[in-house]
Parts: sequence; structure tokens; C-alpha cells
Amino acid sequence: MPRRTATMLASTLMLIALLCAGVFINVPYSEMSPGPTVNTLGKHDGEPVLQISGHKTYPTSGHLNMTTVRVTSADYNMNLVEAVYGWLAHDNKVVPHETLYPDGKTEEQSTQENAEEFSQSQESAKVAALKQLDIPVQSWVIVSTVLKDSPAEGRLHAGDVVKAVDGTAVKAPADVAELVTKHEPGEKVTFTIVPAAEQAKAEKENRTATATREVTVTTTKADDDADRAIVGIQAGTDHTFPFTIDIKLADVGGPSAGLMFALGIVDKLTPEDLTGGKFVAGTGTIDDDGVVGPIGGIEMKTVGARAKGAQYFLTPADNCAAAARDVPEGLTLVKVKTIEDALGSLADIRSGRTSDLPKCTKG
Repeated sequence: MPRRTATMLASTLMLIALLCAGVFINVPYSEMSPGPTVNTLGKHDGEPVLQISGHKTYPTSGHLNMTTVRVTSADYNMNLVEAVYGWLAHDNKVVPHETLYPDGKTEEQSTQENAEEFSQSQESAKVAALKQLDIPVQSWVIVSTVLKDSPAEGRLHAGDVVKAVDGTAVKAPADVAELVTKHEPGEKVTFTIVPAAEQAKAEKENRTATATREVTVTTTKADDDADRAIVGIQAGTDHTFPFTIDIKLADVGGPSAGLMFALGIVDKLTPEDLTGGKFVAGTGTIDDDGVVGPIGGIEMKTVGARAKGAQYFLTPADNCAAAARDVPEGLTLVKVKTIEDALGSLADIRSGRTSDLPKCTKG
């Protein structure tokens, strides 16, 4: 056999052997890629994404698309060949498995956490949108979770409205922790609450709940700080809206659609056509006050949005530098810090004043 032929054959066999080995060698990485993008003004699986009843709504046009990232599951074992391919692929990103699933988080735990964040993002989107329109929303602090085997278990319950701690009125979830930690571990703390059942009954009867009771709980020390007093609850916020706003979108998790949901709600509740028929996509968390926060996977979201036809992408300010490093051709990145920023930029887009847009830069 000629030496050249033998060398080529040996090289081919070695390459095949390496590829075969790569298939069976697992590596501690996961992959992120562009996920589905959905128009919040349109339909998904045959029904409107935003469904509003009890208040006048207006026709909309164009797109206000929320964007997603597809990731490999917590249980998926990536092999070396897949990792190398992902590193070389332009639109995908391979990251350490720990980045997506810290502390050995399971698929079930991740799904539950994403579902909770998605639910909270919907609530905050509704609140932010209605506040922007000066439509009153009633809010209160609640017990969102009670830890198992904690001092509060059996005494406080998820859904209880916390009116005061040790006689001091609470206005935000952080107030509860601040007041509890003023105690030493082993001391008693008194909560003034409206029981969850009474609150639910009041909401059903469209009245303000007034039946309060006091619950005394003995604090214990925190696992990570023996000097810090806790009772084993997490406080959150609940709301009563003056009319019904439902967001119908399954199989989506995480908090990053908050901004686009809020804008979609504003669009449907106002006669002004926010997009002017343009295709606008975006991402970003949103809090009750309309502040837009950063998200993960921004590079995948811009790629997915542009692939569906987006012309403009509303980008959280803290994600701008990363997004601007590799902008899909034909897509304009618009920097936003608040819902008010986003609405101002939409006004510029629909009027054609695109030179006035606050664009993302690499710096």
C-alpha cells in the first residue's frame, strides 16, 4: 500500500476513533439556543395571549413579541462532540452546567422555580401597566411561603395578609424581615394578620377585609447566621385588580417576559396604537414600579427575534453592552430602564423618529 494512502487511512481511522470517543465522553456543560418568540398582542395556540374583561379595550397592530431561550435540561448529559459543535455554532452558546443549574438543582426544581417566577412576572406586569395608566391597584403584603419545621409552621399560612409586626405597620415585604431581625433568636414576635380565608372571602364579596388577629411566634436562629432571628416565612405582595387581566401562555418560565406583557396590556387599554404596525420584540423583568431589570441569554433572544422578523428590540440597559457585541443584521437595539422609557421609544418608532432612539452600544 502506498505510504500516502496508508497515512490517509490511518488519519481517517484516528478521526473516527476520536469522534466515537467524543460521543461517549460526557462533559459538565449545557447549551443555550434561541427559543420561541410570541406576540403578546396576538394569539397562541388559538387564543389571545392577553385577555381583558371588565374594561374597554382597543384594536392593536404590529408586534410586541416576548422572547425566550431554549436550554438543555438539568438531566441531560452533553457529550464532547455536542459541546464542541455548540462552541463553534454562531447562534448557540455552551456554558458550564452549574451556570444554569447551580447547587445541583434538579429539572423538577428548575421547572417549579421558573413557573413561580413567570407567575410573579405576570402580576408585576399587570401592576406596572395599570400604574402607568393611573388605574388604581390595591396591594398588600402577604405570607408567600412558610418553611417546613420552622417556628411559623402551623401558626402563619401562605396567603395570610400581614398588616403589622409588633404593632408597626408594614408596607413592603422587606419591612417584615427588617422588623423580625430586630429581635434576638428565641424572642417572641407578634404578627397582626388577616387570615388567608378571610382575605379570599373579602375579595370574592368585593369588600375590604377587616377581621384581623394577632399571632405570636418565637424566633429561631438563621442557619447561616446564629445571631440573626427568623421565623421561617417569606413575605411577598398580592394585588386586587379593578378588572380581569389574564395572560394565557403555557410552557414558558422565568421572569423575563414582564416588560413585554406590561406593554401589551397598555396597548390594549389605550386608543393609541403603540407600535404603529412595526415589529418590535424585547425582553426584561419588570417590578411593580415599572423598573426594567436584566435577564440571561440576551444574545440568543436577539437572534430569535430577528429570525421572526423583528426590526427593533427593547433591551434592558444592563444587557446592552453584551447584546451590542453581536447584533443580528437589520435589528436595532433600543435601551430601556423603565416602562416609561419603553413607551417613549415606541412613540419614536411609530412616528419614524428613529434617530432619537436610545440605542445600545458596546461600551
